[in-house]
Amino acid sequence: MSSLVISTIVFEHTYDAQACTRLLYETASKTFITGRSMDWMDASAQTALWVFPRGMKRDGAVGANPIKWISKYGSVATSFYDAGTADGMNERGLVANLLYLKEAEWGNAAESRKPTLSAGAWAQYFLDNFGTVREAVNAMANPAFSIIAPPLPNGHAAGLHLSISDATGDSAILEYIKGKLVIHHGSQYRVMTNSPTFDQQLALNAYWEQLGGNNFLPGTISAADRFVRATYNLKASPKYADSDLSLASVFSQVRAVSVPLGMADASRPKHRNDALANRG
Repeated sequence: MSSLVISTIVFEHTYDAQACTRLLYETASKTFITGRSMDWMDASAQTALWVFPRGMKRDGAVGANPIKWISKYGSVATSFYDAGTADGMNERGLVANLLYLKEAEWGNAAESRKPTLSAGAWAQYFLDNFGTVREAVNAMANPAFSIIAPPLPNGHAAGLHLSISDATGDSAILEYIKGKLVIHHGSQYRVMTNSPTFDQQLALNAYWEQLGGNNFLPGTISAADRFVRATYNLKASPKYADSDLSLASVFSQVRAVSVPLGMADASRPKHRNDALANRG
């Protein structure tokens, strides 16, 4: 496979910011690496590594009429609270990453009358069923399911958006906004953070690109500022041929937009970063 997913997990005690960043890096040999950070408010998201074979019987795990399928592809996934797939890659090189998005509105599953799918199984559904981004996007023109998003074990609503990427460098961002699925599809969509919605992130980034990143970049830990910095860093980074340098570049770029270890804001004393773990 010519695609690799890396999770840089950052557990962050913060009550007014969720700081996750995903980027898609192209090497000199035209292979691709998907990297992401997960800055979360709890001391542990109970992350585990799951390995799934092809041919598994699956269901949507929620509602009176959960969607059912048999996995076409084997996959490796990282769990979130040991209850759902947060990140993963299948045997065809399709990568899926879930990030926090407070603006997510899933719509009314009862009104849609479609089979239901838990938000925790959303990423896994893609890993099980699709080998490429284009295949997935075509299938989502009329999704076969409605998503139900119960609260997370920490009591917060499961507001999420999904990025997918594949071995060719194709990419898509999927968001449920006001009950409707919005898809941004194209290899140019190589960065995703959190709020605001992706269309607004693109507009904000366009403004900063006019100023030029060599002159000034926004420096806060907000998702909009991280989006701008991650986009600039990704474009400015060399495309390494060496696999170790390529991986190091992805790690360095992800870390560059994460909250520094031990950082504290006197006006928000609970806003600090306590632990960092790298998973590759």
